[in-house]
Amino acid sequence: MTLRTTTIGAFPKPQFVTLPDWFDNPDKANPTAGWAEAIEALGDDARETINRGIVDAVTAQVDAGIDIPTDGEVPRENYIHYHCRHLDGFDFENLTDQPVRGGNYTAALPTIRGPVAARESFLPDDFAAAQGATDRPVKMTLPGPMTMGDTVGDRFYDDAQQRGEAIADALNYEILALAKAGCRYIQIDEPVFARQPSRALEYGMAHVERAFEGCPPSVTRVMHMCCGYPDRLDNPNYPKADAGAYFELADAVNASSIDQVSIEDAHRHNDLTLLERYDATTVILGVVAVAKSYVEPVDEIVQRLQAALEHIESARLIAAPDCGLGLLGRDLALRKLGNLTAAAASI
Repeated sequence: MTLRTTTIGAFPKPQFVTLPDWFDNPDKANPTAGWAEAIEALGDDARETINRGIVDAVTAQVDAGIDIPTDGEVPRENYIHYHCRHLDGFDFENLTDQPVRGGNYTAALPTIRGPVAARESFLPDDFAAAQGATDRPVKMTLPGPMTMGDTVGDRFYDDAQQRGEAIADALNYEILALAKAGCRYIQIDEPVFARQPSRALEYGMAHVERAFEGCPPSVTRVMHMCCGYPDRLDNPNYPKADAGAYFELADAVNASSIDQVSIEDAHRHNDLTLLERYDATTVILGVVAVAKSYVEPVDEIVQRLQAALEHIESARLIAAPDCGLGLLGRDLALRKLGNLTAAAASI
């Protein structure tokens, strides 16, 4: 049985989509700067241009052989704040300077100054553009409650659990709208779980469940847990989350309603006995690194996938990159995806 393949989220924006992008900005101090001006510069053609960019990203992934592509997150300056822009309660004018990801960097962040709540749904439009480009099922991604809470200022709740519940309810509104639009794969991204596993177990997983509440059986519920992006390509000293966090979280994830869990393995290999903990959950295993310019050869990827299959059945293993592909640029991203799909097809 040939292994299935997917991508995780971001794909390099085509040049004609002239929007700010976290991956192209080495200064992370103001991750939302310039967005409104860039949208205004696109003028009346903004939606058409963004849709063309989504089609371009989906087509590139499909042409590389990916079975379950994403929309490439083309409309987003980053995967978190794009969603915040569409919710009530967030202030993008009066920002809050604070450390992010355990103090790895400090940024001026949009700030919660009132109750967080959903407005009119917006991701179904992105999904429609993406799904219109292929007959393969497109996966849509949303930032998780705990990760969103870690990447904004909060001057309203002052309580992580209450904040997370409100964000989860807003995400649930969008998830149900995506399901109604026909999206079959919906992914919540929670990289902060790997950095704060005790909080993830205390309330983070419950908030993910809350975000998926009422989601129909036709939807595959996916959760992504990476260990963090570096600030640039080929930075060997970036402080990743503790790899042991995956073991701390495995039993809770396996016991949850999550159908597929995405974990990174290429940048830093795991003890693959981890996969045995997921006896009821499909594992999306990262087998190409997203922050290294080294292009993993097909036979190297095959060897890692075969090693994984000693611990999990092939029907519950999906090959993928570690995380989003934005840091790589288009050429490197496509070379890595080509080798990834070739390796999966040879299993």
